[in-house]
Order: sequence, then structure tokens, then C-alpha cells
Amino acid sequence: MISIAIDGPAGAGKSTVAQKVASRLGYIYVNTGSFYRAVSFYLICHGIKIDNEDLIENTLPKINFELKFLNGKQIILLENEDISQKIRSEQVSTVASKISALKSVRLHLLDMQRKIADENNVVMDGRDIGTVVLPHATVKIFLTASANERANRRFREIKKGDKDITFEQVLNSITQRDYRDSKRDIAPLKPAESAIILDSTHLTFSNVVLKILEIVRAHCQNNN
Repeated sequence: MISIAIDGPAGAGKSTVAQKVASRLGYIYVNTGSFYRAVSFYLICHGIKIDNEDLIENTLPKINFELKFLNGKQIILLENEDISQKIRSEQVSTVASKISALKSVRLHLLDMQRKIADENNVVMDGRDIGTVVLPHATVKIFLTASANERANRRFREIKKGDKDITFEQVLNSITQRDYRDSKRDIAPLKPAESAIILDSTHLTFSNVVLKILEIVRAHCQNNN
């Protein structure tokens, strides 16, 4: 099986890029961030505080969420309800960033992520795919952009559903998340040693997709 790992900080465009790359290659797209968002959504809905790690660990087996693919698109079902859009809120994002530092949560989700890659050709995005989840991935990409550019992208996305959000709030959230993700003890955000770093600050969406496709195809040709 072929696995393409795309890592990078919040707002770098990993999800939309990875989804398009997967579509062009005919692979399954897996957004691992949605796993943490689904857990976060459940915790929020059930009033479980994120500083109670023991309670979170005991709750994990009760969280009945499922990853499905419809026409190549990933959706998240929680107790048979499609929560794919609900987990995109800024509140869920903040909680997801915090619980992703918990060992119990990461271990709980790790096997699920690896199983999908073992059984399918995948493009998987996250923050530790190339370093932890799929350390032997066929191709590893670290997609990044300046904090201002990433905040702009996230602001435009969130503004559609939250008219009261400000750019400054989004930029502050991005900056704080960068710090938490890079400084956490477990699976910190960093490029894998063999990863190709791609800065998308001044690139269009189409340019980024084309560059990644070129990298993947070049690697596959060199290994045939």
C-alpha cells in the first residue's frame, strides 16, 4: 500500500490540499484531525472537563464515532449522526489541540489510523503522521505557511458560520496552537527527518496540489 503523509501547523491548508491530492491519485483521504475533533465534540457535549485526564481516559471507549468515505469524501459519524461540519468550530479546535497532548487519547486513536493505512492507499494529514502515525510512509510532506497567512485562511473559513469572530482572535488562536503543538511532550509538531518542506504562503491552492503530485509521482518513478 502507498501512504502519503502531509503534516503541518493549523491553517496551513492540509485538509483541502490532501483531499484534492487523494482525489487526483484515486486514494482514500484521511483527516486525522477530525478524530480528535470528534472526541472533543463528545467531551464538550457531555460537559467533561479537559483537565480531568482520568475521566477522559475512562470515557474514550464510550465514544462511538465512525469514519466513513462517501464518493471519496471523509465524513465523521458520532452515534450515527454526521458531525463533519459541527466539529469545525473554533471551540472544538481549541479543545482538540489540548486533548491531542494526552497520551491516552493519542494511543486510543493511533491503531484506528494505522489500520486504515494498512488496508488502503491513503493521503493522510495531521501533525505527527510522518513522525509517529506512519513513520514509514511512502512520501512525507510538511506543509506550512506564515502565521498571518494561515490566520487569514482560517478567518475566511470560520467567518461563514461565525459572524462575530475577528481576525485578531483567529491569529491569537493560531499562535497559541502553534506553541502548544510544537512544545507538547507527546508527538510534538515537527517535520519528519525525511519530509519535504513546502511553504504555501505565496502559492495558490492549485500550485500546492501540483507540487505535491509532482513529488509523489517522482518518488514512485524513482522506486519502480
